Amino acid sequence: MVLLHGWPGDRTDYDALAPLLEGFADVVVPDLRGFGESDKHAADAEEIYSGPGQARGVIALMDELGIRDAVLAGYDVGSFVAQTVAAMRPDLVRALVVSPPLPGAGARVLELDPVKEFWYTSFHNLNLAGELVDGRPEAVRAYLQHFWCHWSGPEYVVDERRIDHLTEMYSPPGAFVASVMWYRSSGNPVTAYAQETTPTPSERLAVPTTILWQENDPIFPVSWSDRLDDFFSDYTFERLSTVGHFTPLEATDRFVSAIRERTRVTEARS
Repeated sequence: MVLLHGWPGDRTDYDALAPLLEGFADVVVPDLRGFGESDKHAADAEEIYSGPGQARGVIALMDELGIRDAVLAGYDVGSFVAQTVAAMRPDLVRALVVSPPLPGAGARVLELDPVKEFWYTSFHNLNLAGELVDGRPEAVRAYLQHFWCHWSGPEYVVDERRIDHLTEMYSPPGAFVASVMWYRSSGNPVTAYAQETTPTPSERLAVPTTILWQENDPIFPVSWSDRLDDFFSDYTFERLSTVGHFTPLEATDRFVSAIRERTRVTEARS
């Protein structure tokens, strides 16, 4: 299993989940480039931090560790990277277990409610973001806490120790800017959604995929799941009630069950 975290997080997003897979599979939980304790690169940002760049980093890690036939799981940035790895190197990926972002929003991302939520993607593309937040622990903590509280579901209580940890990771000079290089090098996700095109049937992602879509994710409304057939040729879908954006933390047991179920199904097929 390769478990990929989101923004604003790091590999500790899976601290509660990974132990539940012990004895079932070998588990690798990396910090994506620009996050956590990973290297922070000042040059070649597009090559390193973009979606394809992050995917190439995960592929290189899998190649170095000799990982094949893996289940990749992720949410937020980690979901996008997992999907990109599966598209680039399907020989490495047995199956996916992912939560949004997922394709299919299209021009709906330009409607009023999504625009209100996606303001941060434009903010991250401004130098002002770094000037206001980077290297300022109090600003970093307030910024991260806003998203962890606003994006999480109604039944989830954000652990202050988690915010303490992420503040420590994101506060060193350059660390916050490194984390938002994902947005700067990949282009604004709003623009990408608005320019989205429908693939041909042969271009759909064929890797078996389990999609866990959170009912209370303010940035990825479950109504956007209506076009999954246009992008995936082999998938199952589950709607997670009361769950917000942070699936591995808010729906840990369900996420683990989905990984186990998907693994068993693909093993039976082979």
